[in-house]
Amino acid sequence: MINWWKILLTIIFPVFIYLVFFCRIHWVRHLDSKKKAYYARVKLRNIQDSNPVYPNGWFAILDSHELKKEGVKHVTALGETFAVYRTKNGDVHILDAYCPHLGANMAEGGKVIGNCLQCPFHGWSFRPTGECNNVPYSDRIPSNARVRAWKSLEVNNLIFVWYHAEKEDPQWFPQPITQLANNSYWCQGRNEYIINSHIQEVPENGADWAHLTALHGPGMFLDSYLPGLSRHSWTDTDWKPRPDHLPQETPARPHEAFAALSHTLILFNKFSLMHLRIIAEQIGPGYVELTMNTGFGKIFIIQTVTPVEPFQIRVTHSVYSTPWNALFGKIIFLGECFMFERDVHVWNHKVFLKNPLLLPEEKKIKAFRKWYKQFYSANSPTYHSIKSLEW
Repeated sequence: MINWWKILLTIIFPVFIYLVFFCRIHWVRHLDSKKKAYYARVKLRNIQDSNPVYPNGWFAILDSHELKKEGVKHVTALGETFAVYRTKNGDVHILDAYCPHLGANMAEGGKVIGNCLQCPFHGWSFRPTGECNNVPYSDRIPSNARVRAWKSLEVNNLIFVWYHAEKEDPQWFPQPITQLANNSYWCQGRNEYIINSHIQEVPENGADWAHLTALHGPGMFLDSYLPGLSRHSWTDTDWKPRPDHLPQETPARPHEAFAALSHTLILFNKFSLMHLRIIAEQIGPGYVELTMNTGFGKIFIIQTVTPVEPFQIRVTHSVYSTPWNALFGKIIFLGECFMFERDVHVWNHKVFLKNPLLLPEEKKIKAFRKWYKQFYSANSPTYHSIKSLEW
């Protein structure tokens, strides 16, 4: 007689193990093409008296796994078009995508030859420094045959590009997280959002403690039908440019800021679950490392915020945990997705106010805005300085 239970368990158990421990969730929310006209109207509401649209700093443009050896990717960000390629040795380089010869996009069909990128149209190739080193049908290489080379950095499974309106060299760099560098923590999920908003709106959340109770206090499930079922409590919130625990002799790191808060899930206004202590380290204008201290061990969330064009930003979160903590890591990831989409809905429909009406209790927002100003400089692009004709 066939034992169907054994057969089902033989099939289901390995699938369950794979989904929990080895499968990474990929959660993507881009703008619906049917709503582009609507989102364009939303965007136009944001341009009045706004801050510059592209701050100076390191911005993530690819996940490391997206770029294979001897591969090339076409990326648009910061109003630029990049050709991002990886050599056979694993080194990453970033060039302007358009060939100065006849304008072909070298990231679309281009080839990696040694440490150079070859244009697919006529075979011209360019060094990582941007100079043309070969024209296959000529012995003469024009002295001005070059493209712009961008400084790049690969760390924490991300590929960054350095952007600076004054073309200054970077004075700071995101540092490796040990648990990610030695692969002791695995990625349990990654989400990606395209949002119509000013880039400063996203990190400013870290200093806006009042929105936590208003927007993130209600429970995530069945709250409309059972409002007393669950709620989220956010306490011990703080934001500061420098943590108290660092010794005074630590080198100055003005590009860093820190936020801290505690979370508790309250069931039936009586039972407390999921106690989390969260420390968020803002590193520059568009990169955040969050450490969640839980009863099951640490969980890391890596957030990137990258302007694609004026008032359109790409935001990603990658959640990392130990392999044995994979199930809880995925629960945290899904909860983060649901919570973050509450913010997305607000950002997509709000305006950026350069001079908001703030109360004395909201002094941390003022402090954040003062800190964030360091990433703007004299030539930082504004919406009006870079807007173009819309056909």
